Amino acid sequence: MTNKQYLIIERPPTVLEHNTLWESVGWGTIDTEMTEQSIANSVYAVVVVFDGEVIGMGRIVGDGAMYFYIQDVAVLPEHQGEGIGKMIVEQLLAYIKKCKYKNGIAFVGLFASHGNDKFYESYGFKDHSPEMTGMFTVFDK
Repeated sequence: MTNKQYLIIERPPTVLEHNTLWESVGWGTIDTEMTEQSIANSVYAVVVVFDGEVIGMGRIVGDGAMYFYIQDVAVLPEHQGEGIGKMIVEQLLAYIKKCKYKNGIAFVGLFASHGNDKFYESYGFKDHSPEMTGMFTVFDK
């Protein structure tokens, strides 16, 4: 990590910040109204600020007790490779460890962008097959 001053703030991104980061990492475009509703239903969120500009984000969705899903970890391309993703994920995982149900187990899931699986494996995420099968479906239109 360089000597740049990155500040992590516990707050959700604004709709504009979210959509800017979303599009900058190549996830396509996203509906503003849907983003607003999605952000509002977050369990926890952080942004990373550099020079007064939000350059990274990460959120948690779930029930806040046993099931947590790490979502929207994104860093502007020109700031990638500086340890910001690590900073975001560590903050999200610390929140989960602190807020999960006392003495209970927490199931934490995520989908890694193509090529980022090794990054998340360093935090203990792994493919649990054949014991468990990660599955999902998409409803569109």
